Amino acid sequence: MPFCTRCGAEVSEEAKFCPRCGTQVEAPILYAASDVIIVTTPSVPGYKVRKVLGIVSGLTARTRGLGGKLVAGVQSILGGEVSAFTSEIEKARMEAIERLRIRARSLGANAVLNLDLETSEVFEGLVLISATGTAAIIEPET
Repeated sequence: MPFCTRCGAEVSEEAKFCPRCGTQVEAPILYAASDVIIVTTPSVPGYKVRKVLGIVSGLTARTRGLGGKLVAGVQSILGGEVSAFTSEIEKARMEAIERLRIRARSLGANAVLNLDLETSEVFEGLVLISATGTAAIIEPET
């Protein structure tokens, strides 16, 4: 079953828009997370690395719309977590990881090792999320 690149919701193969967030479904469609194992460690327990295919990355840059800026402004005045911003960052993180997964799959990988996530503010209001890792082919140990 395909998943939305923006919010991670399941999307039918025939759908043109995500039922949860309304994002237009783009090619390539993302499939279940189990097709590429992604870990932050250099190995996967119970598996051996058969072949390293190279470095893969996924990037996304996000800005906030006027409504989001207003909500975040009010929340920052009141103190505590700015949930509007947290939600946007989480969506961006998921999008960067999905783009990394697509690139790994295009190389023939079934795993990404050493996942590194970085967040940086490029300039005021623009946040860049970077997901980088090592695409590999792994197989169960015998």
